Amino acid sequence: MRTLLLSLAFACLALPASAQQRQYEIDLSGIDPAMVLASAEDVILRAGDRDIDTLYQVVLDASKSESESRELCRLFDPSADRSIAGLQRTANALAPERQARFAEAVLAIAVSGMQNPLQPYDPAAADQVLRRAGVTAMLIHDGFSIGIAASGDDPGSRQARCRSFRQLVDVLQDFELHERAAATRYLMLEGLTRYGRDL
Repeated sequence: MRTLLLSLAFACLALPASAQQRQYEIDLSGIDPAMVLASAEDVILRAGDRDIDTLYQVVLDASKSESESRELCRLFDPSADRSIAGLQRTANALAPERQARFAEAVLAIAVSGMQNPLQPYDPAAADQVLRRAGVTAMLIHDGFSIGIAASGDDPGSRQARCRSFRQLVDVLQDFELHERAAATRYLMLEGLTRYGRDL
């Protein structure tokens, strides 16, 4: 999970400006992936809250679509394909208008994360934000706890985990921006499986 964000940034670097084009070729020429991926966690910790929240907003929007959220959820599965080919498939699964927003969000995080000083971030506080969101989701959604704790790689577990992930993302929209950013950072660094296991 620690290399997910920068891998996504690489996958989006070559996205065309036209949101109408549905298939993408990833061009990493001129970029040293090993160097950037080595500092992926640092980049996430340096990116500004607003940049992190922009990515959250794209995920929130996409989570309202069954097919799009299914592809996004796969990035957080234990055996996710986070290769360039796998990330291309995820980007191409988004609606055209969200492809451009997705690209802009992850690139903004990558750029600000390379330039900013470390941002205030307390993993314990972020964990508490997610737990509060989880409590709310449990109260309004039957089966949330079972789904979020599912760790298997079978279709049923993936479907349950993704359903709960969508519910969690939906609940987080009512939190303050800095809280959403903290929760999003936590999920990018630790992954959905870690969160479900620690409930």
